[in-house]
Amino acid sequence: MHTLQKFSVPISIIIGCALIAGGIYFSGRASSGDQAGAKTAGAPAVDIKKVKISDSDPYIGKKDAKVTIAFWSDYQCPFCKAVEVGGVSQIPLEPAIPLIIKNYVNAGKVRIVFKDFAFLGNDSKTAAEYEHAVWETYPDKFYTWREAMMKAQDEEGDKGFGNEATILKLTAALPGFDAAKLKSLVAANQPKYDADIQSDMQEASSFGIQGTPAFIIGKKLIAGADQPASFTAAIDALLK
Repeated sequence: MHTLQKFSVPISIIIGCALIAGGIYFSGRASSGDQAGAKTAGAPAVDIKKVKISDSDPYIGKKDAKVTIAFWSDYQCPFCKAVEVGGVSQIPLEPAIPLIIKNYVNAGKVRIVFKDFAFLGNDSKTAAEYEHAVWETYPDKFYTWREAMMKAQDEEGDKGFGNEATILKLTAALPGFDAAKLKSLVAANQPKYDADIQSDMQEASSFGIQGTPAFIIGKKLIAGADQPASFTAAIDALLK
């Protein structure tokens, strides 16, 4: 399990990636915490078979892949960026997701299901809403959009990149995306998308997940931005 003590990080990052006690929905920054994606003491055991996966959950990989990974994240969380695309100077971590995609997803062995844990402010909520619109409209291009969003992440929370205007500008620059269509879709379906997001967050809480990123692989919880070896070990154990 990754702990923040592994890295020397600014206090704003530590605060931002800890969950407010009680799982408050879309409530802004956390007030304290010493672990990204921590699991509460005495929390229930995890099992990917107990994770609810619906058609509204974006994923990459074969639907019938032998191994499914459930991945809770926030588009404003620097630890999520670190584990997914890297490039966070304060978090010197080799990103695990590109290696998983290259060695397992592209080989048809693993599916990654993306779950929402949008808790770092209004920009987190907005990004999660657009995520659902993109998945609904362009499922084959979903990860192109997600990767671009993660790479564009700058200051944590409601500062810099991440509001609707900047998301639409990024989306419009991607080949094959109609940003205006996505804006209309979010406006029409916001209550539905918000309900899906809240359901993901409540499910995370039921597994004892307190922050982002968090992964369930089989019966293992990887809580935080861990090294690639932790992911490959969990995956390989299930592929035997």
